[in-house]
Amino acid sequence: MKIYELSVSHHVNASLENVFDFFSKPENLSKITPRKMGFNVLTPLPIKMERGALIDYSIKVMGFPLRWRTLITSYDPPNKFIDEQLKGPYSFWHHTHTFEPVSNGVVIKDVIKYSIPLGPIGRLMHFLWIKNDLKNVFNFRKKVIDEIFTNSKELETSKESMS
Repeated sequence: MKIYELSVSHHVNASLENVFDFFSKPENLSKITPRKMGFNVLTPLPIKMERGALIDYSIKVMGFPLRWRTLITSYDPPNKFIDEQLKGPYSFWHHTHTFEPVSNGVVIKDVIKYSIPLGPIGRLMHFLWIKNDLKNVFNFRKKVIDEIFTNSKELETSKESMS
């Protein structure tokens, strides 16, 4: 089984607590996932994020609806958590989310290790489509996360100036 890796980092000008709080709520995934993927959390909300939490989603892959189930295998607030696919479109999915405080905010790091089913056909699909599609999902996330935390900063600033 061929295992691929995607690593992305993103700086956000916000507090570690606010950033981790946002990412520790699975319902926020729909906000940072492209609409065309039809992402929907199926597990009843609110979900208590902790080691052992099971989270069910539905997504669309090439227009076809699929179920995706992940297990939170590590949970270390506000520094890190790991989700692993139990059922879904990949043969293997291991996603490590880390949050590193820096002097002017937080660096969000995502390391995804994954494998595609279908042997040579899966490898070809990865080369032609999946690799770039995953990169595009994380590029979309960066834009939306910047908007969310810029707007939340503006809200915090306006609340402070009103008091």
